[in-house]
Amino acid sequence: MMEFAKKPLLVKLWLKWSDRKRYSEYKKGLNHYKVTQNYSQEVNNFLQYNQPLTLKRITEWHEKGCSTNFSHSGNAGDIIYSLAALKSVEEKTSSPISLFLRLDRPLDLPLGFSHPLGNVMLNQKMADMLLPLLKNQSYLKEAAILDGQKVLLDFDLVRASGIKLDRGSIARWYCYLIGGIADLTAPWIEAKPDLSFADKIIIARSSRYQNSLIDYSFLAKYDNLEFVGIESEYNELRKNIPNLRWLQVPDFLRLAEIIAGCKFFIGNQSFPFSLAEGLKRPRILETYFNAPNVIPEGRDGYDFYFQEHFESLVKYLNEA
Repeated sequence: MMEFAKKPLLVKLWLKWSDRKRYSEYKKGLNHYKVTQNYSQEVNNFLQYNQPLTLKRITEWHEKGCSTNFSHSGNAGDIIYSLAALKSVEEKTSSPISLFLRLDRPLDLPLGFSHPLGNVMLNQKMADMLLPLLKNQSYLKEAAILDGQKVLLDFDLVRASGIKLDRGSIARWYCYLIGGIADLTAPWIEAKPDLSFADKIIIARSSRYQNSLIDYSFLAKYDNLEFVGIESEYNELRKNIPNLRWLQVPDFLRLAEIIAGCKFFIGNQSFPFSLAEGLKRPRILETYFNAPNVIPEGRDGYDFYFQEHFESLVKYLNEA
């Protein structure tokens, strides 16, 4: 990047007094330069101690007889999005892939936000819900709790890599660490569809990532609604959709089977949408203005910012 020409103090003061427009443009340019410099420093610090993987390095690792192990500490949706990269690694290197879950890593939440797991990203209870689904994926040799196993890559490094985590696509975060090789338009979650839900609209809406412009109450005119999520989220949505039914599941393999067999799915940027995205079921995403980091890719994936589009998408998929 070209060096930004910083102005001496007296020049800045004169410019501020004599030409407010040029002074404003100078300040914007200076701020952009500082942000870019800080970002470059962050990435360089990461690369000084970490080497991103490539397919060649993964293949060489496997040929040495080393286990191709990855680890992840959550959140649960992030783990599901990382599977797209792992599936691609297995397909392109023929290396047996294992994923180990790291428990109880602290979670930093913005003031005013809450999380179902409190102050950690992944606990034992959530891991127990995830593991049946992970073990059902044919491209994973093993899925288990991390307990001293040597790992080739800790996916938590994405948080130190300089990748902007409040935008873009979560699924691509993990592709960036291994060479950007996954086809995100293709399914990466394997689950047997439960066709008893073929006429059902499955809904999930977490307290986080809600678009303040959006009102779900119009859904009350539909009589085929099932909610998946925690009880407090269900009770909040049921205030405006009295005919909404709460569907509870023993684990996330069962949830994936239900979503795989449903008519279509509606959700915001929370864990259940990651399953709908990985399964590539017809799906509608409520996009969150402040962190649009979930992007439907491939067939039958829709997202919206505005109420009119939400209602028209529901009508379209319900009549399809």
